[in-house]
Amino acid sequence: MTAKKRTEDQRANEADSAGSRTRDANASGAFTERAIDMETVQPNLESELTRLLQELSLVQEEMLEVLTAKCDRIADGDLDGITALQQREESLGHRLQACHDQRGTLLAMAAEEGLPGGTLGSLASSLTSTHGSRLTVQVKEASARMRLLQHRSLTNWVLTQRSMLHLSQLLEIVATGGRLQPTYGRDGSSISSGALVDRDA
Repeated sequence: MTAKKRTEDQRANEADSAGSRTRDANASGAFTERAIDMETVQPNLESELTRLLQELSLVQEEMLEVLTAKCDRIADGDLDGITALQQREESLGHRLQACHDQRGTLLAMAAEEGLPGGTLGSLASSLTSTHGSRLTVQVKEASARMRLLQHRSLTNWVLTQRSMLHLSQLLEIVATGGRLQPTYGRDGSSISSGALVDRDA
């Protein structure tokens, strides 16, 4: 009876040992598979990030050229020149939007793989290959160009508003014959003291 009990215990121990080895092997295999997946995913993220930054750099440079040219046209009052730039500016705007959409997709992929997915800068910093530092520099350059684009766009907007104000003032002068029209008055009378040129002149 004791020998039989000992044999059953040995079988149970062997089964437990085999099961433990199987679990260890499965865990090791899963870890190895995960490591292989990460080795595959990371180069993919690097290549996608590289392509995105290259396209973004090209679009930003072209957009800066267009906005600079547009600024000159606005300053010169060249309406035909401004109109000629409009189609190219819209096309570049669509390309910038495509870059923004690709950025969102790339960051979502990074988050799914457990990598920092908040910004392109954090993603570039997390990449461990030799290209990681170069990508980080490119991200910083792209951010600097985007701030320059925002500044240039704001400058053009201010210039446009001033031009419109100037034109509206000219139209008012032409319409009123150089005399200021009162906002409130009787019988639509005008104030002659606002004449552009003195009567005696």
